[in-house]
Amino acid sequence: MTLRRTLLATGIALAAALGTPLAGAQTKPIHLIVPYAAGGPLDVTARALAEQVKGSLGTVIIENKPGAGGNIGMDLVARSAPDGQTIGVAAVATMAINPWLYSRMPYDAAKDFSPITQMVRVPNVLVMNADTASRLHINSLADLIAYARKNPGKLNYGSGGNGSAGHLAGEMFKQQAGLFAVHIPFNGGNPAQLALLSGQVDFNIDNLATAAPNIKSGKLKALAVTTAERSKLLPGVPAMAETLKGFQIDTWWGLVAPAGTPADVIAKLNKAFTDALKAPETQQRFGLLMAEPVATTPEQFGQFMTRERARYQDVVKRSGAKVD
Repeated sequence: MTLRRTLLATGIALAAALGTPLAGAQTKPIHLIVPYAAGGPLDVTARALAEQVKGSLGTVIIENKPGAGGNIGMDLVARSAPDGQTIGVAAVATMAINPWLYSRMPYDAAKDFSPITQMVRVPNVLVMNADTASRLHINSLADLIAYARKNPGKLNYGSGGNGSAGHLAGEMFKQQAGLFAVHIPFNGGNPAQLALLSGQVDFNIDNLATAAPNIKSGKLKALAVTTAERSKLLPGVPAMAETLKGFQIDTWWGLVAPAGTPADVIAKLNKAFTDALKAPETQQRFGLLMAEPVATTPEQFGQFMTRERARYQDVVKRSGAKVD
């Protein structure tokens, strides 16, 4: 055997023993499943992070697997090998709402996943059709509550469907404010927004990323954000908690792996993605989407999802919403 071949063989054996690939060796790409269609906020943020972690994790391939309110994509994650090669974007709907909304779930949100990190928090915002708000002399959340109490059933609100985040946020608002407004479900968030813009419905509770362009254009009037405090993304708009003490509901999503994924693999994924979330370019890019990056430990994200599931169990029950 030549000296060159001897050295190469020794190098391969040493690399195998140390468990590290040789420089230039190809590693398997990570598949990141987004349980919703391409082009939405979850998809856009996932693709941005995939670019950011190339240096530490290698290629991350985004796979959009929409359907059944996100359940199809998350079921694929749950059924994947727990080796870190397949991970998924877990959202408030798939992890906290759907378990109570669907009579039968293909996965157990509490047991079938290993949390990696939260990714994003997006404020929701209560918005009115600007012309309707002007006509009814509603300039604040307090004005809206006062009008609705004096005129029960005259106001209505839209959402992307029964059991959607907008529907449940509306039900929480009605319960805490002690008022009645008619819920009008639409087949998705876009039709609900169009109905609000055309004046078919009076108000919606939508995520800020979706509502922001029409707020800026003056077509929608923002009365309050649903975060516990005012959002730096919309600093001039008060928080609902300033009028309704304790009111808080956000849109959020994060990263999970199949249950049983080794702790060292989770730790590696957590470091790569939290470093990416803290990067200035990520902060800037997400800010343009009206989304706030949130980097957490796996334990923090797991505890957060547990609390959210418990909270939405009561909200869904009170709303009476059911799917299938």
